[in-house]
Formats: sequence, structure tokens, C-alpha cells
Amino acid sequence: MPRRQAPPLWGSFAPDHDSGAPLQEQLAAHFRGAVLDGRLKPGAQLPSTRALAAEAGVSRQTAVLAYERLVAEGYAEGRAGAGMFVPALLPEALLQIGRPAAVVALEAPTGSLSARGRGIAALPITPARRGPGLLSPGLPAFDAFPAEVWGRLSAQLWRDRPTADLLGYMEPAGHLPLREAVAAHLGAARGLACTAEEVLITSGSQQGIALAARLLLDPGDQAWVEDPAYVSGRSALAANGARLVPVPVDAEGLDVGAGEAVAPHARLALVTPSHQYPLGVTMSLRRRLALLDWAERTGAWILEDDYDGDFRYAGRPLQPLRALPRPGAARVIYVGTFAKVLAPGLRLGYVVVPRALAEAFATARALTDRQSAGPEQAILATFIAEGHLAQHLRRMRVLYAARREALLAALAAGAADLLAWEAEGPQAGLHLATHFREQALDDVAIYGAARRIGLQTPPLSGSFLGAAQRGLVLGFAGTAPERMREGVTLIRRAVEIASRQATKTA
Repeated sequence: MPRRQAPPLWGSFAPDHDSGAPLQEQLAAHFRGAVLDGRLKPGAQLPSTRALAAEAGVSRQTAVLAYERLVAEGYAEGRAGAGMFVPALLPEALLQIGRPAAVVALEAPTGSLSARGRGIAALPITPARRGPGLLSPGLPAFDAFPAEVWGRLSAQLWRDRPTADLLGYMEPAGHLPLREAVAAHLGAARGLACTAEEVLITSGSQQGIALAARLLLDPGDQAWVEDPAYVSGRSALAANGARLVPVPVDAEGLDVGAGEAVAPHARLALVTPSHQYPLGVTMSLRRRLALLDWAERTGAWILEDDYDGDFRYAGRPLQPLRALPRPGAARVIYVGTFAKVLAPGLRLGYVVVPRALAEAFATARALTDRQSAGPEQAILATFIAEGHLAQHLRRMRVLYAARREALLAALAAGAADLLAWEAEGPQAGLHLATHFREQALDDVAIYGAARRIGLQTPPLSGSFLGAAQRGLVLGFAGTAPERMREGVTLIRRAVEIASRQATKTA
């Protein structure tokens, strides 16, 4: 009787390099699925490891390990002098488990989420972006990441063998040398005097905002939020029960008078005074002092998200609210991150809190996810202490200023009839807010078309709670100067695509 050969299904094997699963496990799972859905029948002969490796596009060692895994599980068996086969008796038969014809997704019971859970699930968040994408805001220049220095410090750490303090459970407030380094950096670079005891290491600014909201707000408490605003920060307040009060932003930043008119006794205000997201304005000193006076007078808290505060192109970076000589500065929770300075993938940020609240914040952090990765904290501490962060920031200011100029030139040459923006460009930060000259254009639809052709330019309207303006938010830090014109050309194409689609559905 002729042997039944396995069908040529290995060419359809598509390794997922982002999943983190070893290739031999992915290959074994591919084989297992073929057996269970009937594409591989009991008794079918399998290709040799050499042939399998060639067909599946993997190394021979990977094929050997995959077969060993399948033999151990009972999905394959070797026969002396004959090769590898699908067993006549499969593991499911031995266990008396029926073999399903297809995988069926299990539906959650109706009403699984609580009312609070349904509310959280409906909140908008900043979408994940696969790859930087052209003109993506909120991302630094990955091509300028100080990989050589970071790699050397990392190698040194592992060569010296990290202690149990770094590999085990750490203080939830964070690695003390890193907290000390952050305090020193803030004093030198931002004029903010604080101690390590007031610094809490987080996984980013988003977690800092969420921790503050959890500790400082009760359900139903009013919270001022900028309108427009950073969406995920606003949602973090809402997820913790805040009643959001949108306060308009103008050329001077958050309008404190407007906030007092609608919610004078709000419990908290979330602001980005150094570089407002998405409009890019800097809060005037007059408004800063008014905000601090309001907090002192009413007992409210100010959550200061120092968004892009390290990057300013005209003069020195402005002092944070918490550094101003006003009594209300004691009611400021200062939030910062290394996501824009270095890379978001490091998942490292910090909050600076009044010393009386430090223990409460550390406890809340422990109940969230305990700690950031110890080795990464140690590497960053050394990176700052040895002066590499200060050097990197100086280099990035020069690099980003050049990329900013390249974007402005590309817009002036290729989109002046389509978009409007501040003629002098952003004075700080890593992005530029633009408005459509024709406000009838749907920026959400244009963003959808833009993503499909390689752009990451979020719609401006998505940042508003009240009456929205339409436009796109353009990032320049992560896009090389020579690709700015390409990005602007693609914006025009995205507008054309969205307009054609709108015409067809009209």
C-alpha cells in the first residue's frame, strides 16, 4: 500500500515575529492545527526535517525542535527506517475528547461588565501605532536613540550581575538612585527643587495621571480638563469617576476665568502648561499665577503634565507651575516621562508629589503593577548621573529644530492652500496643530485614509469635548527632513481619497 504523504501545507506557515513565541512552538502549533482540523490525516507521512525546514523557511534546528515537541505531545511518531508520521491514535482519542471541526469563539455572557466597566470600555484612548509612520506626533526620533551608550551601560549592568534588589521585588516608589537622578535632573534642567523622597517612578505619564486621579478624586468630583486636550489623560480622570469640565484653551493656555465661571469648586485641574496638547500654546505667566491662586484658595489640586517641556526652540524652557514661588505650588502634582525624551518602549516616567502624599502614591503604585523593570531603572539612573541625558537633550533640540523647519517648509510649498497653521511654527514640543481651511472637510475620515497610505496624523477634532475644530496634528520629531515633502504630498492624497469616498456615499 502506498504511503499517504502530508499535503504541501508548510508553505502557508507564517511566523509571527512580534508574538514573542519561539519559532519551533509556532511551527508545532501550525502542525497541531492541521491535524485537528483534518488537513493532516492519521497515518500521513511527514517531510524530513531538512525538507520541512526548506518548506517552512526556518532553520533545520527549529524543525527538529518542533518535531520533538510534537512527538512528546503525541501528535507525531517516528518509525525506524521509515521517517515521521501522524499517529493513527491521536491524543484527543486517548483522552476521549472530541475533535472539533472548527475553532469556535466563546461569547461572554450578556451583561458581563459592570456599569463602571462599560463606562471605562467606552472611553477613548490614544491608539497604538505600528511603526512610527510619517508625521506621527508623540514619538521621538528613534533613529537618534543613544543606542551605543545605552547598550554599553546595559552590558555593564549584566556583566556585573544585577543584585536581588534589581531582579526581585523593589520598592514601589522606584529605584532610589533613579529617583535621586530624576530629582537632580529636574533641578538643573527645569528649575524644580525636589528630593528623591518626593519622586515616584511610574511606567509613564499616563500612569502618573491615573494614580493621581485615583487618590485625589471621589466619584462625581468635578475636574477641569483643557478643551481640546490629550485624550488619554482626560480618559484616565473619567475612568476614576471624575465629572469632566471642559475649559477652553486660547493663545494664553487654559482660561482660568472660564473654569471658575462654570465649576469654581472643582477638585482638580489637569493642564499641560509648558506645551499644550494639541494646540501647542504655552500658558502665560498671568494664567499660571491665576491657576495657582485658584488652587490655593479652593483647596483644589493641579495635575501638571509637563508635556514636551524639555524641548523649546525660543529661549530657555519655562519653569513648571510647581517651581513658581506661590503658595499654590504646594498643591501641584508634577507628571513627567522619558517617552518623548528617549523612547516610549522604555516605559519609564515619574511624578513629583508633596512629601505627605508620597507613601499613598507608592501604595497605589504597588496595587497597580508594583514596579517598573528594575534593570531598566538602574540603566537610566546611570545614564542620567553620567551626564548622557543632558547631552542627548542638547543634541535633540538641534535635531528637532531642523526637522521642525523642514516640516514648515514642506507645508508652505505643498499645502498652504489646504491647511492653516501658526506662521512661525511651534515654539516648543514635537508637533504642530493645523486647521483645514475648508472646515467642511471631515478630519476623522481623512485620518482613516491617511493611515492606509503610511501617515499617522490624528484628527484635531478628536481632542475636543465642545465645539470642535477640524484639522490634523502633525509630528516632526520622528520623520527625517528629506521625507517631509513626501508626508505633505500624502496628506493631499488622503484628502482626495476621503473626499471621493464621501461623494460616493452621499
